[in-house]
Amino acid sequence: MQQIKRNAALVAASVVLLGLTVPLSASAAAAGPLTWTKCEGTGLDPRQRCATVDVPMDYSDPDGRTIRIAVSRIPSEKPAARRGALLLIPGGPGGDSLSDPSEKGRNLPRSVRDAYDLIGFAPRGNSPSTPVSCDTDHSDLPRTKLFPWPAAGGSVAESMATARRMSDACARDGDELLQHVSSKNNARDIDRIRVALGERKLSAWAISYGTYVGAAYLELFPRRTDRIVLDSNSHPDPVRALRAWFAALEVGVEDNFPEFAKWASRPANPYRLARSAAEVRPLFLRLAARLDRTPIPWPGANPEELNGNVLRQTMLDGFQDPADGYAAVAELMLAARKGTVPSAPQAPPDSVLRNYAAVLAATVCNDAAWPRSAAAYQKDVAASRLKYPLTAGMPRNAMVCAAWPWQPKEPPVRVTDRGPSDVLLIQNERDVATPLSGALKLREALGRRAVMVTNDATGHGAYLDNGTACGDALVSRFLATGERPRKDTYCR
Repeated sequence: MQQIKRNAALVAASVVLLGLTVPLSASAAAAGPLTWTKCEGTGLDPRQRCATVDVPMDYSDPDGRTIRIAVSRIPSEKPAARRGALLLIPGGPGGDSLSDPSEKGRNLPRSVRDAYDLIGFAPRGNSPSTPVSCDTDHSDLPRTKLFPWPAAGGSVAESMATARRMSDACARDGDELLQHVSSKNNARDIDRIRVALGERKLSAWAISYGTYVGAAYLELFPRRTDRIVLDSNSHPDPVRALRAWFAALEVGVEDNFPEFAKWASRPANPYRLARSAAEVRPLFLRLAARLDRTPIPWPGANPEELNGNVLRQTMLDGFQDPADGYAAVAELMLAARKGTVPSAPQAPPDSVLRNYAAVLAATVCNDAAWPRSAAAYQKDVAASRLKYPLTAGMPRNAMVCAAWPWQPKEPPVRVTDRGPSDVLLIQNERDVATPLSGALKLREALGRRAVMVTNDATGHGAYLDNGTACGDALVSRFLATGERPRKDTYCR
């Protein structure tokens, strides 16, 4: 799941929800015990090492083709206190955690670093694991296409056309692996990583979409879990799967906008937008509507214009990390009011975006079937636009799955309370990407297996990020000692 940089929050580069990063390379390992070698990349802890684990491409054919999963490790800082391995499960779909042992490890308390080897990995399809890609056109790679924003008037016709173009590209150019990228297979790969590490049980810290993969692991391998932290929790819908995650964004934005409005109306704020919080929402809606009608040219960006949907996507991205993201949203609004634009944001190379887009599409589409009817999406989008105008119908719109060339190979994850009581959920009350309403559904599904800590906090990423000192302390204590709160807890 990476902090949002201000320019990236403007359009496309890196967002915690989707976990997009420029991949690290990992050295291939020989068959058998893992061979740990130096990781490629900058800014890494010198102790971090990388290897690969071979796993079946198709778990129904375990003796068939294998693929590589890149993994990374920083060993426990105190071997005498070592408990096991802590797997860092990334957000996404499309993100990796290869650099997390270094980056997140710096923030973990010493008691946790002593207790565990910190393990990162690139899920199947994500480079430098065996990658997938579709020859998607540059014009279909902006976030306003990957997030399926309807046309200015609410039409879904262009979204359906985009879905067909992207699906055709995957069917024409994609590897067979595209059909086997899914949340359940990600969970199965995690268990192969556990085996390769020589661990009887596995602890994990999962973030955002990673909580859905973590929940799948809890369901598929309930007796192989030790201490599991699920941070910023995805809705566990047993029918719609990740389609429910997209749908939740309309609620997440509504949960968060009042906080942005209060921030944007403070007198001392250099990015102040209005004299009162009540004025900010209508201001945003008017500005987005104006940009729908009259976009501002934006050379070097993708798309090369600042339109209403680019502003809306910037809001969605920026709300994930208020510390930087609020300023990015306000700065873009201030520029647009003057009829100007900032410098075009720096985006990753198209090859990186194609890998990311292919993993995103394959995971979401293979986890559960989506409707194929444009009329069904049009009806849902119209209803959403009326009730949730800030997101303009996007969360209910058609993405690539509306034309995906393959059907899911198995049913979606169904989370239950089957297994030991070894799960701690940590959740911010105002999380745009994984709203509290969805997290409560996961808490309910896990039943006696889980305890939930809810932070009085805003932003995506609760533990050691946008949460509270109280929540951080409870999670750290659980990881280090196994002690959880006796009941669900609210941290102010």
